[in-house]
Amino acid sequence: MTEQLEPTPGQTVGPFFGFALPYPRGNEIVEPGTPGAVRVHGTVTDGAGQPVPDALLEIWGAAPSGEIVRTGGHLRRDGRFTGWGRAETDREGYYWFRTLEPGVTEPGAAPFYAVTLFARGLPDRLFTRAYLPGANGAFLDALGDRRRTVMCEREPDGALRFDIRMQGEGETVFLDFGGYGPRG
Repeated sequence: MTEQLEPTPGQTVGPFFGFALPYPRGNEIVEPGTPGAVRVHGTVTDGAGQPVPDALLEIWGAAPSGEIVRTGGHLRRDGRFTGWGRAETDREGYYWFRTLEPGVTEPGAAPFYAVTLFARGLPDRLFTRAYLPGANGAFLDALGDRRRTVMCEREPDGALRFDIRMQGEGETVFLDFGGYGPRG
């Protein structure tokens, strides 16, 4: 074959996540009552500021000690922390996870959750990060005013709020991981 084929974008996702992707308690990375457990929650909105009711989010965070967990899967029956979970948004674009706050993985790094977003109209998933309040570092400094779009807000009850705006005013900063994520 002499013709070189060009790669095509990923299959457009949604709104069909209800089949096979969500699973019971996928958003519960730790059990209720786990010491240090925190609720990470927020709303996903589109460019017009409207809720996205059929998005799917995955998060991953290091252990509180900063250990990068190499065990796959989510909530394990043996109680091992994996740091990974999956949640779908409801009709108001709302999602939540119960997990632990990530630790610093290397000197000078800021603790964060890695976030992947799947939603209708996207040719592929989007990647971003949700940094803990007060986090600092070169990457965050380079974002200037847009840094606020990747920062969690601590609520009075200790929960962490992280809203995602897919485009438009206040658009969340999305990352490109060498062929995985947005282009341009």
